[in-house]
Amino acid sequence: MYSISKKINILQQALVVKNHFINDEAIPSAVTKFTCCNCSSDNAIEIKPYESGFPILQIYNEEKVLSKNELLKNNMVTETSNRMFHFGELTFHDLPTLYFGTDCTSCHSKYICIFNYGEKQPGLTLLEIAGVWKYEEVE
Repeated sequence: MYSISKKINILQQALVVKNHFINDEAIPSAVTKFTCCNCSSDNAIEIKPYESGFPILQIYNEEKVLSKNELLKNNMVTETSNRMFHFGELTFHDLPTLYFGTDCTSCHSKYICIFNYGEKQPGLTLLEIAGVWKYEEVE
C-alpha cells in the first residue's frame, strides 16, 4: 500500500469480489480480493479504517497525478454535494474518500484502489470500495 506521486494513465478496471462493508464488517479491517487484468491472479486487499489510504485530494490537487476530469470520466469519484463539501471537491458517495496504490503479487502490474469510510447516517457506518483500476505511469 503506497501513495502515488507521478502522473498516471488509467487503463482498465479490475473485478473486485466484495466492495461494500457495513458497520462491524469493516472492523478491524475490510478484506476482499481483486482480479488482475493482466494475469488473472487474485490479489488480497485489506483496508483498516483510519489507518489505510491517503486523501484523494492528493491525486487531483494541481492535477499532479490525475485530473478531476479523468477521475470523473472513469467513475472513480463524483462531485461532492454542497452539504458535504467539507470532505473535498470530489468524493465517493459524499463520504471521506481515500486511495492507495498496490501491485499484483504475480505480474507486478500497478493498481489504484479508491474507497470511502464514514458514517452515512446515525448507526450506519460504511466502507465502500469505488473500484480498483490498473494504471501506468506517464514518462
